[in-house]
Amino acid sequence: MKGAYELPSASPIIRILQITDPHLFSTPDGELLGVPTMKSFQAVLDAVQQESFDYDLILATGDLVQDHNREAYHRFGQMVKQLKKPLFWIEGNHDLQPQMSNALGIYAQIQPHRHILLSNNWQIVLLDSHVFGKPGGKLSELQLAWLSETLRNHSERYTLVVLHHNILPTNSAWLDQHSLSNPEQLADVLSNFSNVKAILHGHIHQEVDQQWLNYRVLATPSTCIQFKPNCDKFTLDIKSPGWRELNLMPNGVIRTIVKRLKTDCFLPNFSATGY
Repeated sequence: MKGAYELPSASPIIRILQITDPHLFSTPDGELLGVPTMKSFQAVLDAVQQESFDYDLILATGDLVQDHNREAYHRFGQMVKQLKKPLFWIEGNHDLQPQMSNALGIYAQIQPHRHILLSNNWQIVLLDSHVFGKPGGKLSELQLAWLSETLRNHSERYTLVVLHHNILPTNSAWLDQHSLSNPEQLADVLSNFSNVKAILHGHIHQEVDQQWLNYRVLATPSTCIQFKPNCDKFTLDIKSPGWRELNLMPNGVIRTIVKRLKTDCFLPNFSATGY
């Protein structure tokens, strides 16, 4: 693991922009279930820049590309330059190593660090839950041991844990079979520390703000297609692409809101039965 990234800030509030699951292709006209993912991602980036939210960093929480192509990662790297703040990423089940690290590593803005120390007594820990060749997720023994060590070494800091896969069920059989397979092991690690405030993830292409054990669990809409919750069979949602804004307060509180594009021009093919 690389050492921690220390983010300086004069503000007692650290502001985070989360973007997730853009599913970009190597070609600019690539579509996922009828949605041109590059155009929807660009629309989200444009909308973010129209907001007054002055974020300090960006979290990209997996499934950055759809076709496993190195050029798709370069497309992501070029597109996020306009955000102009440090960007940290994790793997999703559609991402592929080592081309992900190799491609993103050439962009100065995009950081390889998985541990971020913030100036207001917070820290962010980014975990790799992807399993090669499988849509579901799992945290390896190495990841769990590193998480435990990091929390122990910085036990005085409020903590935001970030991964790709969901922990809580979406009440959708087709999607829940691809959740994190070992949440009990994660819970065992977290139970030894009192300052873990929330778990943030992507993967399910929908908004969540719920409690799991003593932790707040947050999930965020994709920048392309949306999955409709509470549907046992594969079902797409009519909701627009979106993103999340988070404020980490100096007293350990998280204030957050999900925002979406105010347009219906990225509707998917609702007759699709999977992807």
